[in-house]
Amino acid sequence: MDRDAVATHIPRLRRYARALVGDRMLADDLVQDTLERALAKHHLWRPGSDLRAWLFSIMHSVYVNQVRARRPIAVPFDGSRDCGSTAEGAKRLEMRDLEAALAQLPAEQRAVVLLVGLEALTYADAAHALGVPIGTVMSRLSRGRERLRQLLSGARSMPSLKVVK
Repeated sequence: MDRDAVATHIPRLRRYARALVGDRMLADDLVQDTLERALAKHHLWRPGSDLRAWLFSIMHSVYVNQVRARRPIAVPFDGSRDCGSTAEGAKRLEMRDLEAALAQLPAEQRAVVLLVGLEALTYADAAHALGVPIGTVMSRLSRGRERLRQLLSGARSMPSLKVVK
């Protein structure tokens, strides 16, 4: 495994980590932990396979282990920051709303939405990174996108109705 090849994926790892944990410093720690584990376990990587998917699967494992070890910390929105122009302010508010909606998704759905939607991984690569079947990725993505639509539109979720015979 070439260290330069790993280094080319660091920006993507950082972006995914920030979206996953919601805090820049925690995200940087997650990326560092991921890279340390990847370098320590480099012998497990199969040449010819997708290095990016392998790194994301390591990050997912590290993240799950960290969540199990401690409760995630909610980062409050600092409304005192200057939003600049109206268009820029509106964009920042939209991003804040999206971040808040993503934070409300179950962790399994959030991970799939971020890997497929933000990182543009294929369903197969996302399934490999998360260690689940492709069908599970597709269903989590569908449920996650629908829940995001509900949260962003302000619609209240309707309880599932059961058919009674």
